[in-house]
Amino acid sequence: MWKLAVGFVVFAAIALFVLSKGGDIDLSGEKHGVDATHVEPAKPAEAAPAAAAPAAAAPAASAAK
Repeated sequence: MWKLAVGFVVFAAIALFVLSKGGDIDLSGEKHGVDATHVEPAKPAEAAPAAAAPAAAAPAASAAK
């Protein structure tokens, strides 16, 4: 049983060491105030140029007949 406790302590020490070397890691939980950082969601790509391409090709195909 004592081996299990020693193993846990060693694992916890290694985990804390790795987390402390990781840089800016915040373990304080969720933030809802001024401290919170919000990232704008990615804007979808505009589909207008891609949708215009088949319409432009249609008159050229009918002119070839």
